[in-house]
Amino acid sequence: MIHIENMKKIYNPGENEVRALDGIDLDIEKGDLVAIVGHSGSGKSTLMNMLGCLDTPTSGKYVLDGQDVASMTDNQLADVRNKEIGFIFQGFNLISNLDAVGNVELPLVYRGVSKNERKQLAMEALKSVGLEDRMKHKPNEMSGGQQQRVAVARAVAAKPPIILADEPTGNLDTKSTQEIMEILKELHRSGRTVIIITHDEEIASQAHRVIRILDGRIEEDYCNR
Repeated sequence: MIHIENMKKIYNPGENEVRALDGIDLDIEKGDLVAIVGHSGSGKSTLMNMLGCLDTPTSGKYVLDGQDVASMTDNQLADVRNKEIGFIFQGFNLISNLDAVGNVELPLVYRGVSKNERKQLAMEALKSVGLEDRMKHKPNEMSGGQQQRVAVARAVAAKPPIILADEPTGNLDTKSTQEIMEILKELHRSGRTVIIITHDEEIASQAHRVIRILDGRIEEDYCNR
């Protein structure tokens, strides 16, 4: 599903250049549960931006589900993000004046989904993360764990094949962290490709495959199974 070949991302080319990614070769198969691990400054966030089509590499190849996305225009990248990838961020990024259903519906508006179908998909997604009794609650009426479950529901409502989670448990307590991980593992079991960006070794240990990034390069790539 994902093929990356000699990917580089260089900021400030020249004497003071920063090689955020320095020749990444990577394949991720459909249905993988992968943790990409690294400390701050390792390049893992830059790699996440590339995987999520939020940025383009300086050089190298990135093929996503048969499409060469490294050379796409901004509009084409936006289309890929909209259809292929569900994003989960550390900060929840919920709209404060919308209830849970409204927050989950919002990305579906940009996909051109009809009002009735949007509502149905949003309610199904919220039920799938155990929030059927919180659908009319706004973010300030929910715990951090519940807000992150709304964010997960928002990411999966349109049924994208790839879930890209950036430090999805970074703001959560231990109990909520494990609840979110169980939801991500269930998404994986349902056939989604789940990629988790994390610095947390406990989170990484629950993935099937661990990719360690250091100084813009892959240092280790191994299976936990």
